[in-house]
Amino acid sequence: MLKTTSVSILKKKYLRFLSSQEVQSEPFYNKLGQLKNFYVPICDKIYRDFKKNKKIKVIGLTGGQGAGKSTITQIIKLILNYKYNLNVVYFSIDDFYKTLKERKKMSKSIHKLFKTRGVPGTHDTKLLRKTFSDLIKKKFKPVLIPTFDKSKDDRAPKKKWKKINKQPHIIIFEGWCVGARAQKNKNLIKPINILEEKKDPKLIWRKKVNKELKNEYSKIFNKINRLIFLKVPSFECVYKWRLLQEKKLKLTSRGKKIMSATQVQQFIMYYERITMQMLIDLTRKAYAVLYLDKKHRFNKIRFN
Repeated sequence: MLKTTSVSILKKKYLRFLSSQEVQSEPFYNKLGQLKNFYVPICDKIYRDFKKNKKIKVIGLTGGQGAGKSTITQIIKLILNYKYNLNVVYFSIDDFYKTLKERKKMSKSIHKLFKTRGVPGTHDTKLLRKTFSDLIKKKFKPVLIPTFDKSKDDRAPKKKWKKINKQPHIIIFEGWCVGARAQKNKNLIKPINILEEKKDPKLIWRKKVNKELKNEYSKIFNKINRLIFLKVPSFECVYKWRLLQEKKLKLTSRGKKIMSATQVQQFIMYYERITMQMLIDLTRKAYAVLYLDKKHRFNKIRFN
């Protein structure tokens, strides 16, 4: 049901949230313009889709590292909840990373690069499928959603998991590779960066990642009703914005392990191949494409 609330109150809530997310020297630009021209139109579309049959809708939200997926997800949740009275549950594919112990085991049995979280194959797809199933079943019972502590590179203990007590109208599923598609095997042959060239000369890692994307991950991504793609202007911006994420983490992690600039540069190489392919595929295939400029602002929206 559409809430008949003051637009000015919604703006205040939105601006208050943005202020809580800002990092020194990295303010959000054109806040009210972004709200009017991008966030509200997206939320209106989601609401109208839900209103057609009142069935739970799964919204995928994806984009390159550091594109702002988590912040944007929370803004969409705020608007859907406050303006339309919709109950929204959101979680990231990052919440479902396999434990460090499980990834260490993969690194020994399959390929050493699987110790590093990120690519398809490093998520607990069984737990992810169960979570979706539990959230949409008719006889709803409270659902626990895992959390992942990136500063420790391991899954948080169960007592810190998020408990969902009320069935949602909307599920927002965000993550850097959400909605990604597998490549043809012939396209895996040429290495895309030094990591692939030096660490995966026999293509074992690349082929396994691609196989996971084609099989287990496509089954999960098929649950998405609408996919929103945050299109970064270049992969160079992914590096810059991922550094900003580490800056934010440093301010909130109380001395826990933080990646250096060199470590970030090495880390995003794991993501480069799929990110570049998504820029090709999802620009054409995503339900909504939000174009980001180099200053991290939306400058265009397109509905496919």
